[in-house]
Amino acid sequence: MAMDSIAIIGAGQAGAALAARLRQAGFQGGIDVFGAESAPPYQRPPLSKKYLAGDWEQERLWLRPAQFWREQGIALHLGGTVEALDLASRTLRCGGRRHGWRKLALTTGAAPRPLPAAFAGRSNVFELRNLADVQRLQPAFLAGRRLLVLGGGYIGLETAAVAAQAGLSVQVVERASRVLERVACPATAAAIRALHQRHGVLIHEGRTVAGTEGDEALTGVELDNGLRIACDLVVAGVGVAPQTALAEAAGIDCDDGILVDAYGRTSAPDVWAAGDCARFVLGGEPARLESVQNAIDQAEAVADDMLGQGRPYQPVPWFWSDQYDMKLQIVGLNRGYDAVVSHASAKGESHWYFRADRLISVDALNDGRAYMVGKKLLEAGRAVGRGEVERPGFEPMQLLRDQAESRLR
Repeated sequence: MAMDSIAIIGAGQAGAALAARLRQAGFQGGIDVFGAESAPPYQRPPLSKKYLAGDWEQERLWLRPAQFWREQGIALHLGGTVEALDLASRTLRCGGRRHGWRKLALTTGAAPRPLPAAFAGRSNVFELRNLADVQRLQPAFLAGRRLLVLGGGYIGLETAAVAAQAGLSVQVVERASRVLERVACPATAAAIRALHQRHGVLIHEGRTVAGTEGDEALTGVELDNGLRIACDLVVAGVGVAPQTALAEAAGIDCDDGILVDAYGRTSAPDVWAAGDCARFVLGGEPARLESVQNAIDQAEAVADDMLGQGRPYQPVPWFWSDQYDMKLQIVGLNRGYDAVVSHASAKGESHWYFRADRLISVDALNDGRAYMVGKKLLEAGRAVGRGEVERPGFEPMQLLRDQAESRLR
């Protein structure tokens, strides 16, 4: 085992960013990246949008061209599962072979939660977590087909939007009282619901599937209110869970994710974690973020710490979702919000979240200016009160100017 070797388990956005950062920062030792999929590291957000719609070729998904990994001396071990970690000997087992490491990063991501038994194993029920899932769905994604989407979160709604635009008949079933209930305020959810309804999508909120029809393929479902929905294919977007089994088996502390400190360090010496699988303290509360921004930024912070250049990772998270001609941009975390102030703009709207009279998050729907202002204020740690956003004639850029002037007084 080379004394300066680093192994990265997980070849997604976080794993790729971590490996690239190590080289950028001057690390010259061995870097081994292990990924269960046969594809090289690729972007996941376009899977349920541009790639599913056929607007992107497969190669456009790749995070880096093939020559990048060769030129940087980063070894990709793809298409095999890491079966075990031995922290004492600093080895891992993949495909029956042992690999040594001096330092280790876990970027194992998250995986779809198990499907309800009535849906598992059906030939026309699909999940959209990886490239193979989407490639299996694409041949069935034809105009005139009847699509049932289980789950009104971002993945489910993005899939519904692509399907409706492709000419499929789409219905969405969400067991919560409204779509995006866990992640957005009622006003944001209402705007997105109305957008889908304008495109002919039927949304059933506060409903569960009480029964199913069909044998090998699912031909229909019955909801708990007795409504029957016929379908030709089903996409399940029922949420994901962090992939922690490998870490847990090795004795690393986990609780809804691999527990890490502000530097990404786990409970095991010389073992770090980053991305969807990592749970850390943000703003005094535990957080596990599922986003491209977090995957990249936390991975780069971990790479720096592995090389002795660590800095506490305390991000202002941001996310986005593209549906039809609407771009939803989100900055901050809205957990625990107690008030929302909404504003319409020329082409969209924005919703400003407050907790104890302090701005904590902004949802901007086709309102890039509101998003940009909210992001600048939150990143600067400015204390913006509800009254500043509620006043008549509110204009985001004026709020930014007012805040700048107040700092000069």
